[in-house]
Amino acid sequence: MGKSLNKWTKKNSVYLGLLSLSVVSNLAYAEETTSMSPPVTEEAAKVYYGGDIITMEGSQPSYAEAIAVKDGKIVFVGSKEKALKDFKGSLIDLKGKTLLPAFLDGHGHFYNVGFTASVANLLPPPDGEAHDVDSIVSILNDWKNTEDGKVIVDKFGWIIGNGYDDSQLATKDHPKATDLDRVSTELPVIIMHQSGHIAVVNTKAMQMLGYNKDTKNPSGGTLRRNAEGLPNGVLEENAAFNVLFPLLGKADAELNDRFIQKGQEEYAKKGYLTAQDGRTTVEQMAALSSAADRHKFFIDVVSYPDITLGTKTMDSVYYSANHTYKNKYRIGGVKLTLDGSPQGKTAWLTQHYHVPPAGQKEDYKGFPVMDDAKATEYVETAFKNKWQLLAHTNGDAAIDQYLKAIDVAEQKYGYPDHRTVMIHGQTLRKDQIPELVRLKILPSLFPMHTYYWGDWHADSVLGHPRADYISPSRDVIDAGMTMTSHHDAPVTFPNSMRVLDATVNRVTRSGKVLGPEQRITPYEGLKTLTDWAAIQYFEESSKGTLSVGKLADLVILDKNPLKINPLDINKIQVLESIKEGKTVYNAK
Repeated sequence: MGKSLNKWTKKNSVYLGLLSLSVVSNLAYAEETTSMSPPVTEEAAKVYYGGDIITMEGSQPSYAEAIAVKDGKIVFVGSKEKALKDFKGSLIDLKGKTLLPAFLDGHGHFYNVGFTASVANLLPPPDGEAHDVDSIVSILNDWKNTEDGKVIVDKFGWIIGNGYDDSQLATKDHPKATDLDRVSTELPVIIMHQSGHIAVVNTKAMQMLGYNKDTKNPSGGTLRRNAEGLPNGVLEENAAFNVLFPLLGKADAELNDRFIQKGQEEYAKKGYLTAQDGRTTVEQMAALSSAADRHKFFIDVVSYPDITLGTKTMDSVYYSANHTYKNKYRIGGVKLTLDGSPQGKTAWLTQHYHVPPAGQKEDYKGFPVMDDAKATEYVETAFKNKWQLLAHTNGDAAIDQYLKAIDVAEQKYGYPDHRTVMIHGQTLRKDQIPELVRLKILPSLFPMHTYYWGDWHADSVLGHPRADYISPSRDVIDAGMTMTSHHDAPVTFPNSMRVLDATVNRVTRSGKVLGPEQRITPYEGLKTLTDWAAIQYFEESSKGTLSVGKLADLVILDKNPLKINPLDINKIQVLESIKEGKTVYNAK
């Protein structure tokens, strides 16, 4: 994989060796935290010891010999000797495994994770088997006869699949309506692109939707067409959302509970005990609120309704300016979407795509979702109401639009601790980073692209050198910003170790390193999932580190990410997830 990768491995080998020399001093630091422990009682507690316990406190790795949890909180962090002496409850020997704070979801779509876990899996390898059009058709036809398939088709009246990726198909192109007609000519069929920004429907669906040669493109969206000008079934951005959102809105109470349960299971098994629902619809908000009313959550879920739906979405008992949960659910702020996806070539760029999509001219740069005036209006609404704002901005032109709008809103309303988030920032330019710093924007980057679409970005989407600067984590951290790294599930699975691997290594599917200078250390990578993620959520006082008084949200791994070859991080297994002292996932 080249000299740069060998240098990286050697560098981290030295780094890992130095860590073992610092354990004694780190234990001394952890011992000092015991002075903050509450009075010890004989009431049952759980003491974890016998493995690497990473506190995630500070800028360098810090270890403790033991921690104790009681009543859902951490009550002791320090030496094994003192823990075993002062706490007489359950003793849990980690047997060499690694314990650290549970992960917080930098950005994802919680409800849709449960939904897509129920529909046909059209992801390419290694997450699925959809490698060409024939395999997509075969998977959909097999899925129709599964338990999930029968339930979904019965409830929605559609055959639904998720996760196909044209960049990984043999044809390097999207399936068309005529391809999906091989699945059904009697029922409508829709499949979602892995980016979540493009969909394909069959001929039956186009007839139901009234799509024909005279159909105009919707605002902020495109119906791709054949040489004769007829829609070919491929729908971009709002053209896809205008079909998908009403379809999801048909979910009844039974399906909503099914999706919410599956979503929690998917997050918990990868160590995520705080999940995000970014861009929640009105119907999904009702489903999440109902689940909270009935105490259906066993992990924490924070939703950010789409701000374009109106301000009434924030009028809920589940929104609190103090960022507090009710029954493990809260509305955290609002979401704004300003462009599309780079891998789907709908992100809004300042420079044209390396290879334009079919039917577009050489100078094609993608497109915005809205004009500057409307974007500024929405940002001002968030700042005026002191709502945390998350904005989807993949292209650098969309980032420019966002920065200008924030600057105007901040000057007009003043919002000192807004913790506004830039979601994705895939093509963030180096000259935009000082503006992020000045405006105190938190970047939630998407380095998983380096693995899933790194080769595609280099060969087709951006070309070199732009592709090498995808999600520039090193430059962002060095500029002093608090960064998180995310999966954007269900764009990919909420796989914490795949997120960590890509953030640290930036290795593509073909084994190349994309932008080696933008790699970060494994410890920094863990910070983006724990300590820094808690800051993004305004939850640093209760999550993110193993500190006395914080929630006992813990994850146990089979290996220590700081003490193995960084290239093996993606092989680490989550063994157990513990929410407020109670196990909510166990791999056994």
